[in-house]
Amino acid sequence: MRARIAVLASGGGSNLQAIIDHFITLGERRGGDVVLVASDRASAGALERARRHDIARAVISETPGDDAAPLDVLIADHEIDVIALAGYLRLIPAPVVDAFEGRIVNVHPSLLPAFGGPGMYGQRVHRAVIAAGVRVTGVTAHFVDDEYDRGRIIMQWPVPVFASDDAGTLAARVLRVEHLVYPRVVDAVAAGRTTLETCGEAIGPGIVDVRPSFTLLPHEDSRLAENIALALGC
Repeated sequence: MRARIAVLASGGGSNLQAIIDHFITLGERRGGDVVLVASDRASAGALERARRHDIARAVISETPGDDAAPLDVLIADHEIDVIALAGYLRLIPAPVVDAFEGRIVNVHPSLLPAFGGPGMYGQRVHRAVIAAGVRVTGVTAHFVDDEYDRGRIIMQWPVPVFASDDAGTLAARVLRVEHLVYPRVVDAVAAGRTTLETCGEAIGPGIVDVRPSFTLLPHEDSRLAENIALALGC
């Protein structure tokens, strides 16, 4: 039986779309099904993406007595097995983290632990990378614990930073790698191929590819996807 996956997103949901598209490509080989998309923002584009794919959608409540439901109620009502954060900006409540230990994953647009933590999301990360003068950034997929961006690393992939980059150009390059890495990580966790036991200590070595950085071009995406799949054993 495939795992039932909830995707939590605060924004447009491009990583959600990448997961959906990858699962469609996998067909019956996929490790799970996205059965719920939930957001802390009623206007989030991710909810519209869910509607287009006929996936249940919900707004997460943070105020008792309003029309939305708390996260723990939503995941119980939808019998969720795995939670994937896709640009979700809220800290997951401790009871949910405890109940889903090893079954909540996130993707972050840097090589953690660098450029992570509270307030470090979206273009804030890329501006900080450029300001620091580093020449390699990347993507980190990790399990979620009770601190922002501190859970055990599942996979990292390097992305070069060029002297001509601004936050927008760097964000676009990193996001393309997120769209390749993250769906494969979600599928591996949903299928039980990747677990806390197969990864390292918190902010330690997990399934990490350490090849030299490279320029990601459109025609290279398929080769990158193949290498990521090989690294994850997918």
